[in-house]
Amino acid sequence: MMDSLIPVINKLQDVFGTTGTEIVQLPQIVVVGSQSSGKSSVIETMIGRSILPRGTGIVTRCPLVLQLMYCPLEDENYRSSKNATLDAEEWVEFLHDPNKIYTDMDKEPISIKFFSPHLLNLTLVDLPGITKVPIGDQPEDIENQIKELIQDYISNPNSIILAISPANTDIATSESIKFAKDVDPTGARTLAVITKLDLMDAGTDAVDILCGRVIPVKLGIIGVINRSQQDIIDNKSINDAVKDEEAFLKRKYFKLASRNGSVYLGKTLNRLLMCHIKTCLPEIRARINSMTLHYDSLLKSYGDDIFRSKDISSYMLTSELCGDSIEPLDGITHMNILTAIRNATGPRSSALFVPEVSFELLVKQQIAQLSEPSLRCIDLVHEEMQRIIKHCDNELQHEMHRFARLHERIVDVVIKLLRSRISSTTSMIENVVAIELAYINTKHPDFVKEEDLIESLMVLLLPHSAENDKHSKDVREFLGFTEKKLSKLNLSMLPDNFLVSEDATEKERVCCGIIAVLIHSYFNIVRQRIKDSIPKAIMYFLVNHVKDNLQSVLVSSLYKQENLKEYSLSRRISVRNERRPLKCLKFYVRRVKSLVKYVK
Repeated sequence: MMDSLIPVINKLQDVFGTTGTEIVQLPQIVVVGSQSSGKSSVIETMIGRSILPRGTGIVTRCPLVLQLMYCPLEDENYRSSKNATLDAEEWVEFLHDPNKIYTDMDKEPISIKFFSPHLLNLTLVDLPGITKVPIGDQPEDIENQIKELIQDYISNPNSIILAISPANTDIATSESIKFAKDVDPTGARTLAVITKLDLMDAGTDAVDILCGRVIPVKLGIIGVINRSQQDIIDNKSINDAVKDEEAFLKRKYFKLASRNGSVYLGKTLNRLLMCHIKTCLPEIRARINSMTLHYDSLLKSYGDDIFRSKDISSYMLTSELCGDSIEPLDGITHMNILTAIRNATGPRSSALFVPEVSFELLVKQQIAQLSEPSLRCIDLVHEEMQRIIKHCDNELQHEMHRFARLHERIVDVVIKLLRSRISSTTSMIENVVAIELAYINTKHPDFVKEEDLIESLMVLLLPHSAENDKHSKDVREFLGFTEKKLSKLNLSMLPDNFLVSEDATEKERVCCGIIAVLIHSYFNIVRQRIKDSIPKAIMYFLVNHVKDNLQSVLVSSLYKQENLKEYSLSRRISVRNERRPLKCLKFYVRRVKSLVKYVK
């Protein structure tokens, strides 16, 4: 499940690269370092091939988005979908314009995908090296251009900063560390990499730096060894370089060897990126949902295509997620009501009463719009419960660190239980709205009575003249109106577009006003019922069910004899590796203690 997160982010990056805009700030690892600090060597070691351009001065002149994709040889379906030959072990895809020549700094990134069975899923952004003085054809403001470019990428709060610094220079003056501290003062999303450990002055080492005693970095400091220029000239393979690096670390930094080196760096970046993506995912999803609704609303404002104009009455009127409420008469004009009345009466244009079928048709159309916001409430509660799970992770982080597999299994079981309730909750919410659509109860005690509206609407809608007063009297008699039924209701809710209708008769204008107010009255009743029912349904079918059944589900899923060893007793590998030497030391200390005990 976790391994699928990085490919999802890669696909989002591809989409944004195609559109030319970054709607959402995506989690990614941004590589920052000075010229010749060893950035390219660090990246190439993780790729396993020498593929990045090399040379003097600035070689990288635009951001390189490097997507490393794990693709096993036996995965024939995936290889076929990527148009790769089944016998090809590795291949590369270039997503930029191959004919474009870069002579200056360019903010547009080049995206390159690497597919190999030897890679860990990873996404890196390689930025131009930090420089101070322009050389050759470089512009005079090269320093400011690079600074702005780096700031654009590392200021993304969802990015992880990989700050590269060579060991043979003073880390206190490191430009990459300085850039990182400007946007990440606490170091919460910064991982430092110390390169060229083998080039330090004789008699010195980097123990204090690697242990964080010089400059503390929360995500850690990892030391690596680069291939030298002579190694590259001699065609020394990266695999051989990694073996030499491992031998050097064990010889020079024995106690720190297991937490340093290119292999450990790759695994650490993979783990950090997956955890970071998992943390950022609810925010990304909420942002994308919000943007989707926003653009849907903009598209609706332009109207439907001509060939779909017959569907114009089926608008979705929710413009913002959990924003403005749906108004009872949104999307309904006097022409909509007039058309519904005429359709209901047919050739009997002299109908005595307001057609009930036209009222039901229009009010059901408005009630149906409550379905989408109601279903969105499920998503909001689901996302909030996922955030609660993440908060529990943080609270129990120290204890769960000891039992990593058990921790992962618990989270998977809880999330699975949570997702299993979405379907039944959704069905219930859909039924709540469907029940309201099934029967329009005009006998509801809070529903406004039709006869109480007529006089006020006559005054409001009909022109005032002697001739019109005569017609108004005829309409009153036609509708069975009496002075005792004078309305005291506030009709300010009636929109302006109901006040004037040149092509309608007086009787039709009154009927339009009556139906508009009836829709307003009944819609408010239904909306209040749904506002009361939806939270109750979500609490019963989703929240309370998960709370009441969580313990039994965890016990039934985890408390099995065959799973105890796998899930409960399997510690994190690094913890086991750290514990082994401690147990040996403890054993020898006890032996020494037993020997010294009897020495007088």
